[in-house]
This record gives sequence, structure tokens and C-alpha cells, in this order.
Amino acid sequence: MPFIESVDHLTEYRRRVRAARDPQQLQVLVCGGPGCLPLGSEELAAAFAAEMEARGIAGKVLLKTTGCHGLCSHGVRVLIRPQEISYQKVTVEDVPEIVETTLLSGGVVERLVYHHPESQAPCPHKMDIPFYQTQNPLVLRKLDVIDPESLDDYLALGGYRTLRKILFQMTPEQVIEAVEKSGLRGRGGGGFPTGRKWRLCREAQAQPKFVICNGDEGDPGAFMDRAVMEGDPHAVIEGMIVGGYAIGAMRGYIYVRHEYPLAVKRLQKAIDQAREFGLLGTNILRSNFSFDIQISQGAGAFVCGEETALIASIEGKIGEPNPRPPYPVQAGLFGLPTVINNVETWANVPEIINMGPEWFAAMGTDKSKGTKIFSLVGAVNNTGLVEVPMGTSLRQIIFGMGGGIAHNREFKAVQTGGPSGGCIPPQYLDLPVDYDSLQQVGSIMGSGGMIVMDNHDCMVDVARYFISFLMEESCGKCTPCREGLKQLITILNEITTGKGEAHHVDLMEDICQTMATASLCGLGQSAANPVRSTLKYFREEYERHIRDKKCPAKVCRQLLIYTIDPNECTSCLACVRECPVGAISGPKKEPQVIDQDICVKCGLCVDACQFDAVKVE
Repeated sequence: MPFIESVDHLTEYRRRVRAARDPQQLQVLVCGGPGCLPLGSEELAAAFAAEMEARGIAGKVLLKTTGCHGLCSHGVRVLIRPQEISYQKVTVEDVPEIVETTLLSGGVVERLVYHHPESQAPCPHKMDIPFYQTQNPLVLRKLDVIDPESLDDYLALGGYRTLRKILFQMTPEQVIEAVEKSGLRGRGGGGFPTGRKWRLCREAQAQPKFVICNGDEGDPGAFMDRAVMEGDPHAVIEGMIVGGYAIGAMRGYIYVRHEYPLAVKRLQKAIDQAREFGLLGTNILRSNFSFDIQISQGAGAFVCGEETALIASIEGKIGEPNPRPPYPVQAGLFGLPTVINNVETWANVPEIINMGPEWFAAMGTDKSKGTKIFSLVGAVNNTGLVEVPMGTSLRQIIFGMGGGIAHNREFKAVQTGGPSGGCIPPQYLDLPVDYDSLQQVGSIMGSGGMIVMDNHDCMVDVARYFISFLMEESCGKCTPCREGLKQLITILNEITTGKGEAHHVDLMEDICQTMATASLCGLGQSAANPVRSTLKYFREEYERHIRDKKCPAKVCRQLLIYTIDPNECTSCLACVRECPVGAISGPKKEPQVIDQDICVKCGLCVDACQFDAVKVE
């Protein structure tokens, strides 16, 4: 890999890379994203390599393991280019048929393509699939076509074009103005205007200054930032270079949680490539600007997603929040001015500079510009990553891209914003997804987690789960958060085990209000959202748990009653054999009976019965 000495050298190298590539060459692109890797992406890629070698086409077909292809529930995904044939649920056993039918004969293996859920018509090409049709990928657009460990792949698609523009055609002030005009807001949860943050940091007098990429993605079910770091690491690096130039920083840090080892590996390789190439280091491209990046790994503490706790962790201190002001732009890392943005925010920056702020601002809503990535998980048919313009409705995401509720069940709620987000009920399905609209209904954008729930989910249990998670992850520094979460989980445990009392609802509302107004950081201030939103929209469910000692969704085990229908029971004794506590008995060849005083409500009798005689109320 050559050392690039100037922007003209970079342009010429990019031209040679592109010229050496045949756009009509057959390509086999195997998804190596978070959803497909556990399903055997690496083994599948190796099988393709071996089969193509055996068939004598290894030198004619380009094989790559890429980043996430988006539709995770249908992995492992394989994209064949240039035809754009999209295969799903591919296994090693399918490889010979794909090689023979598609690579050698130009046909399609119809059984491996997506089939429309209504018409059952095959959708062989990527853009035939409804999941992709209404998306507008900006940050995700390269993930399914580039090798994340290849700098040449990134350069061939225009990577690092911003360096010529910012270093030799724009002043730092003009870069900040462009980001301000774009309307880009932080994608990490708070939604603070990115350009304003950069300006405040540039205007700070102290030196040196720093930029930080917050890759500490800890929300259950969220993997947006992980997919970008693993699938397009150079985009994050390029965005940070732009930010460093704008605020006058010479060093950047990428903070990545310990649970993302592949992201760390690929980011480090990308940093090493950029250094070797001359895109990081001293006097980049013979300019007066010097900038370098290093990785700092977190230990997995959820609270370190909060920027002051993250800074403390990088400094080697306990990862816990500190009072603000001063804000990091005034006194951040090592007490010096610091800009912190999350992975998605940094990855948006290069295209804003390349395409212009007006282009970016034309997408989205009046106050929420551009696109947003969501990890769509839970009770939907199509789980995975989606990127849509701000303002896209929940209905379009869940029932359009998500393909509706799995198992033909009824939609009940969607939680946005991670564990500190709120649960949004069906009457708001047409709500536009943007920062302000979500706040108005008691939820938040967060980093982009979106968990869909159906009528088999208990909203009291959902609140209990998230409060339990937040209690475990709270740093414990401030009393409202530490004690508030402890009291909430105690009350929720009482309610879900049949010990709830009428005054518990009012007590939880008081605790939630105190936490929201008195907690030290954003985690504590928003931690009560799961309870507040479920109390607001699903209060009747709480009341049935408390008043009737019933769980309508039949989730809270201690509130369930198991009985045996004598008209359905065949006295096969399967339930008797499975019961761990001997709660089921009765004369031979007669219906059995469950002793409610002994039953531990484990549900094994339901699984054992082949005649649906065991009933749950």
C-alpha cells in the first residue's frame, strides 16, 4: 500500500483502483453482519471459495465477506452482483446449487429467494423485497457491498474525498457552518445539534482539544453502531478527521465496548491502514493539519454511554457521570475541550461535506433532518437494520419494512430509545419518528433501538424487565436513580407475583417524577420512562394484576392458574410424570387434578400434554 503524499496522489490512486475493477464482474457477497455471523458466515464464505476453486471459476468471480445486509431474520444472506440477486437463509449445503445455477448458468435458485408474504411471488432481486424498497440508506449504503477490511474498496466508492475539500478548499469555520446548515443532530440519543456542539468546542480557548466517537452501544436489542463499526469502519474515521479539523483537535478516541471484539479488530485495522496510507498522522496530505486516532475499550458498563462517564472511563477512572456544567465542549477529556458524537453521527459527516448541507437538510422533518438507523427487533416478521428518513411513521417501519407482526398476532406496543425509552401503544402507529414527536408521547429516540411487542407480551413484565436492567447498570452515584430504581423493581416484583396493592400505582408515579427531576445524568432522568409510559397507556393491565391477581397476557407465572379439563384429559399421565413437585394426581384411567397449593406454576404440564387438556388462566 503506497504512502499518499498529496491530494492529487490520492485522486490518481483512486482512479487506478476504479480502473482495475470490472463493474460486470460476478461478485458473491456474503453477509458478515451481527445477525449472520453466528449462523455461519465464515464457513459459508469458505464453502464458496472451495466450490469455485473446484469448478475453475475462482479467478473469475470475486468473493467477499461484507458487513450487515440488513434483513437479519433471513440470514445468512448472500448478494450476487451485478444482477443484484439476493439469497436468504443460505447454508453450506446450498453452495453447489448457487454456483451451478447462478454463477455458471445465470439462473436463480428460486427456493432461496424472498417470497412476498401475501402473493407468495418470488422476489429474486434485492429491490424486489419490500424490506428494502422504502428505505433510504446513507450510512448503511456501503455495508453490503464492501469488504470492511479493504481500504481500496472504501476508496473506490469515494472514501476520503472530504480530505481534499476540507483541507484545501474550506476553513474550519466553513466546515462547522456546513454541519450547522445540514441540521444534523446527534444520533446517540440526546439529539443535540452537532454543528452547535462543534462551534462551542472550537470557541473554547483551552488547548489541546479532542474528538471522541461513542461506540458504547449498550441497549438490549440494539446493534446499529456495531454494524457500522464492523461493516464500514473507514466512514467513522473519515468523519472524525473532519470533526478534528473543524474544532482544531489533533487526537481522537474511539470508545468501544468490550463485547464488540470484531468492531475493535476492524477499526484498528482501518486506523493502521489510514496511517500507513498517510490519511492519519502528521501533516496529512502535505497540509498543516495533523490528526491521529486511538481505540479505548470499555468494560461493558451501560452507564458509560453517558458522555461524562465515558470520559472518566477513558481517563482510567470509575465510569460514572459528573455534574454538568461544565460540559465536555468546555472541559471534557483530561479537563480539555472535547466533542463527543456517536458512531452514526460521525458516519453521516463525510457525505454532508461531499454532497452539501442542503442535500442532507432536504431529507427528514423541519426539526429532525436526514435519516435514522433503527434496529427493528421483537415480534415482527422481518427483524434487522433499517435506515429511513426522519419522519417516517411507526406503521411504515413495523408493518412495511418489518412485514407486520409475527405469527399473525395483534400489535400491542413498540418501545423506542432502548431501556430508558417508552412503550408506544397502537393509537400512535402513524406517529412520525423524530426527536420531538417521540418525546411528546413519552418516549425518546435514543440511539435507535425499536422493540416491537404483541398481545402475548405483558406490559407490567416489560416494565419490570427494563427497570431490572437499569438497576443493574446504574452506577449508584446519585440517590434518586439508585434508590428510585430499587424501589420500582421491588414494587413491580410485588405486582407481578400477586402481592400488588392499590396504592402502588400512585407510589410509582411519585418515584418516577422524582427520578426524572432530581437524577444526576440522562440515564437516571429517563430511567423511569418504561414505567411512566406503561402506566399511562396500559394502566388497566396494572390494575388487573393488582385487583384481580390476573395477568391478561399469561406471562406473570405466579398469577397463573393451571387446571386440567376433565373432558379433554385421557389419563395418559404424561403431566404426572413431568410435574417436578408431584402436584398432579388422580385415579388411574380417570381425569387428573392439579393441587393448587403445591403447584409451582412451572408450565411443564402444558408442554407434556398432547391433548390440550391442561388449561392456563
